[in-house]
Amino acid sequence: MAVFRVEKNRDYTIMSNHHLRNPDLPLKAKGLLFQMLSLPENWDYTLKGLSSINKESIDAIRTAVWELEKAVYITRRQERDGKGKMTAIEYTIYEQ
Repeated sequence: MAVFRVEKNRDYTIMSNHHLRNPDLPLKAKGLLFQMLSLPENWDYTLKGLSSINKESIDAIRTAVWELEKAVYITRRQERDGKGKMTAIEYTIYEQ
């Protein structure tokens, strides 16, 4: 039987196992959520910003975000300006 050891020195993230143990969440979505929760709050959380630090395309990141929305680990709110025109999208990311 294989043995895996993890050496944690510094610059690591401690988080809930809740999403990692969710059998209904695809592995790609779990990985993206884990990565998003490890990034600083001022990170560029746009699809372009997330794809810039991954091998996956913007479409692949979008699919993972949709999976996270479906599982309610991410909620989205569309903002509008004074004229009712859509502007930025505000995402809220949840550990559980």
